[in-house]
Amino acid sequence: MAVKRIFVDPSRCIGCRACVTACRECDTHKGQSMIYIDYINRGNTVATSPTLCMHCEVPVAPCAQVCPAQAILISPDGVVHQADDSRCVNIRNCVYACPFGVPKFDTSGSYMRKCNLCYDRTSLGKPPMCASVCPTQALFYGTYEEFVQAGRTKQGAKPVNVFYFGRQRLQTRNYIVMTDQDEALDLMALAEEASLGMVPDVPEPTLTGQSEPWVEAETAGVPQRVAPPQPWAPRIAPETPTRPAIPSEPSPVKEPEPVAP
Repeated sequence: MAVKRIFVDPSRCIGCRACVTACRECDTHKGQSMIYIDYINRGNTVATSPTLCMHCEVPVAPCAQVCPAQAILISPDGVVHQADDSRCVNIRNCVYACPFGVPKFDTSGSYMRKCNLCYDRTSLGKPPMCASVCPTQALFYGTYEEFVQAGRTKQGAKPVNVFYFGRQRLQTRNYIVMTDQDEALDLMALAEEASLGMVPDVPEPTLTGQSEPWVEAETAGVPQRVAPPQPWAPRIAPETPTRPAIPSEPSPVKEPEPVAP
């Protein structure tokens, strides 16, 4: 039986956060969103990417392996569920072990929460909430064959589900859509290149391409207001000249009325 997966295509994400809103509507999420929108490079582009649980397969989910209470269960179809709050002992091993940084610890409920692939829907053949509302299909739910039949590979897309973290190789249930020449992603190497400024294909900042070049105020002829020498000192309002008081005329003295005899 073909396994349906989520194909995450960051190049299609427009940051509308429809998936975040829809994720809260899942019955098993208790009103909490289990999907996050991350900025790829905030200083150079407004591009965003959805982040959700990748449901690691080989080796099996690290978050479940490090849980001493076996609070994170994996269903026979490979879906890694969020921690059972009745078994979670709040040591947060899963938060530290996940290479993708997906599990989040709910301090109010004292349990771990993460994407469980909307199991109340996907177990019945329905798509997860996030993929069902994505307007650009940045989140595509289906089998690998359905992804190919949709024509996505004709646009140069290459689904990748093999990741390297140094020497550690990890294969996931869900895919990240990359270009056709990528077979795997070495995330540690990418992080090192980014920290050293060795990313040659960083897109041009959006502001640079859609605005006029900066012009100094003197060149543009914009008048500048002269600042006081000490603008932080309290400013005293100028005294308003007072008008001299006009002498008023004395009121006439009222004579007493005569008393009748």
